[in-house]
Amino acid sequence: MLLEIAQTFVATCRDVFPVLALIVGFQYIVLRQPIPHLRQVIVGFGCVLIGLTLFLVGLERALFPLGKIMAKQLSAPGFVFGSEMAPDNPEWRAYAWVYVFAALIGFATTIAEPALIAVAYKANQVSGGTISQWGLRLVVAFGVAIGIALGTFRIITGTPLFLYIAAGYLIVVVQTVFAPKTIIPLAYDSGGVTTSTVTVPLVAALGLGLSATIPGRNPALDGFGLIAFASLFPVITVMAYAQVAQLWTGIRLKFTKEG
Repeated sequence: MLLEIAQTFVATCRDVFPVLALIVGFQYIVLRQPIPHLRQVIVGFGCVLIGLTLFLVGLERALFPLGKIMAKQLSAPGFVFGSEMAPDNPEWRAYAWVYVFAALIGFATTIAEPALIAVAYKANQVSGGTISQWGLRLVVAFGVAIGIALGTFRIITGTPLFLYIAAGYLIVVVQTVFAPKTIIPLAYDSGGVTTSTVTVPLVAALGLGLSATIPGRNPALDGFGLIAFASLFPVITVMAYAQVAQLWTGIRLKFTKEG
């Protein structure tokens, strides 16, 4: 365990060093200014290295194995069909618990996503409290839940990935035309922040574990793609939420004037 942590720490230092060199180089060579609060920066950088190291070790030892185990258990023939052998062409309805688990794991991991928390906090500040932190987080998490559940449906049925992605982005394009202009950039950013430190490991493990268990599926071909769903559907739900809120506000104003 200690050897694994040490090896991961060395690899993390190697990966982070180019970023540090770029920042320090620009600060001293281009800007020609000393780094303010240098001691705090050094301590913070050390915390980043330690945190990333422990996080990466935790991924390999806990989150990845746990996601694969849960996916395999939920899709195992003994659990789904009550027998050791699965039919050659199982119906998608038989895997109802897989869809439920996928939606719940997508929702839960997104709520806990640090990147989303940071974006929601900044959006609340910039909007003067108009955009609720919890409101944005819940809407984004709901979008991820829909996306992950639909992604597992794609894996189970074996349908082509591009059909879902093309249809989803067509919806996004149409929504972009009609959604309130102030929410569009935030909606697009909300799709990006969902694919970060907490969501990606569990979602990737879920897809790989599920594709390894479903008859006729290839993990290399069918196991990936869930993260694309997790990025796409929050954009749809955030813009849809803004459109519904705008419509509801218009209806209330209309009734207020008539009253």
